[in-house]
Amino acid sequence: MSSKTLKKGFTTGAAAAAAVKAALISFFSKPPKSVEIRFLTGEKKQIDIQIIKKTGKNQYKALVIKDAGDDPDITHKAQIGVRVTLSDANDSQINIIGGKGVGIITKPGLELPVGEPAINPGPRTMIQNCVADVFTLFNIKNKQVDIEIFVPKGEELAKKTLNARLGILGGISILGTTGIVTPMSHHAYIATIKASISVAAAKGLDTLVFTTGRRSERFAMEIFKPFGEEAFIQTGDFFKASLDMVLLNPKIKRVTYTVFFGKAVKMALGFEHTHAAKSELTLKKLADWAVDITGNRELEKQIATANTARHAFSFIYPEYPELICHVGHKIRENARRFSGNKLEIRIIILDFDGKVAFDSV
Repeated sequence: MSSKTLKKGFTTGAAAAAAVKAALISFFSKPPKSVEIRFLTGEKKQIDIQIIKKTGKNQYKALVIKDAGDDPDITHKAQIGVRVTLSDANDSQINIIGGKGVGIITKPGLELPVGEPAINPGPRTMIQNCVADVFTLFNIKNKQVDIEIFVPKGEELAKKTLNARLGILGGISILGTTGIVTPMSHHAYIATIKASISVAAAKGLDTLVFTTGRRSERFAMEIFKPFGEEAFIQTGDFFKASLDMVLLNPKIKRVTYTVFFGKAVKMALGFEHTHAAKSELTLKKLADWAVDITGNRELEKQIATANTARHAFSFIYPEYPELICHVGHKIRENARRFSGNKLEIRIIILDFDGKVAFDSV
């Protein structure tokens, strides 16, 4: 299925904005069952409101179910809530705070200062736009709007994210650059990589350890025990994009990749995004390298007919270290190319028990 046929969704920030709009309308009219939201791209969407309830003389609570569309997302179907309090003022004022389930920034390097709730600039702008829309619709002036965003299961959801690593504690982030979740766009993952690098740079680190997932990171942390957790960044399949993010922080001088052999071969082939590499192509090229380097036709056949790169690794390691070395050096060559030769690159390839099979140092 192509991304064109996949359903788009909306971010936690858009959900919060919709809840604010619904709550605010309720002060002046019948509580709406849905509201139209204008994303920061200019697109519009009707978003359903799950609950609206008057919780005080000058306060309404509203809840929206976040819908990530067909994009896999930890916050998909999560409740995003707001409490909106309206009071008289000399001019229009909007105050946005984080309530239960919304994380607090505790480390420098993110878009918001330490001590602030993790409600990013995009959602804040969408909320302000919603308030302006409602005030214009009902010709309202000189009101103070106090908005508390809360996420009923935010603390629980945050445990499934990298928020704690980034220094966002106590809940999830209210995110969204535009408000739209585009399936398979990977924007959220790249944003997390970028934020992780910014936190590391703000802490004064100049060396990062990139891994492709939790398991490789766990082994990398054993190898680099003196390093603080901020130095370790899970880059997933984003080989080139992760290096692009590093180049935005001149303080970072060195990157060490610690990867398993399956990802290593795809990186050695120079794929910018390793998920895009077809396994049959990967194994064919690895088989070509095997015969070129070792001259062993039987090894070539074993690799070419292997089910996966992991299966192929069982024929290569530890008998043919020169082939693993070739893969490692190709990765470093590609990483240097992607980074414009501006970074020191070290490559570590792990066996599937987490032991070092290759180290470019």
